[in-house]
Amino acid sequence: MAMLPKRVNALTKLFNSSKPLIGTIHCSAFPGSPRYQGETMKAIIQHAVEEGCAYAEGGMNGIIVENSWDLPFLRPEDIWHETVATMSVVADSVREATSIPIGINVLANAGEAAIAVAKASRASFIRVNQWVNAYVSNEGIVQGDSARILRYRSMLQARDVAIFADVHVKHGAHAIVADRPVEEQARDVEFFDADVAIATGSHTGDATPIEEIENIRRGTSLPVLIGSGLSVGNAFDLMEKADGAIVGTSLKENGEWWGRVSVDRVRALVREVNRLRP
Repeated sequence: MAMLPKRVNALTKLFNSSKPLIGTIHCSAFPGSPRYQGETMKAIIQHAVEEGCAYAEGGMNGIIVENSWDLPFLRPEDIWHETVATMSVVADSVREATSIPIGINVLANAGEAAIAVAKASRASFIRVNQWVNAYVSNEGIVQGDSARILRYRSMLQARDVAIFADVHVKHGAHAIVADRPVEEQARDVEFFDADVAIATGSHTGDATPIEEIENIRRGTSLPVLIGSGLSVGNAFDLMEKADGAIVGTSLKENGEWWGRVSVDRVRALVREVNRLRP
């Protein structure tokens, strides 16, 4: 029995393709983070724009911008103004340079910051890794803050920004909800008004297990995205089960997430996924 009325498919609304592929921009370290070494804003923006253009040239359907080098990541309540300001400028520059939808992921789990960036940069969606419930992460206990994030989105009149939410988030332990099956957690994600459910492996670059996709599918009517580990080698099997994917590591030189985007790798993945498209 459905818990809420079925909504418009957010992937169909956002992307001009079935089974859309979204490339991850792992941004350079931002001002204020430990690894920042005084690089100019011009250099930070140029790096992100070049990565975005490589994804677009290779045929990706969308882009998601992440502050991936702001290691170690702050908890959401500790994200400072310079991170939001930098991400907004970078994301808007990427959007201007490409003609495909962009999304925002402010690490770690900073959904309100991501909404602010999306509003300022005219991005189409955000990713929130812990949308409901809670888990033990590298940053400590991280709680889903969907109620506050959705109210903040309403306050900014940014209801057109879609929510892509992980169901069983990577980089952490799920001991807090270990007594609840994944399909139940998928129901929670939908009940708390996310637009897309994300299935992932355990860490960045780890392949998403097929059973994870299937378990999430059983618990929700939302479209299901693969959130980690898609590659040319597993794309046909995984994308047969999923509605799209967010991809980064396998599309980088040498398959390293910190490498530069390889247009040849992007094209090879797009060709493989095209086998499943109508």
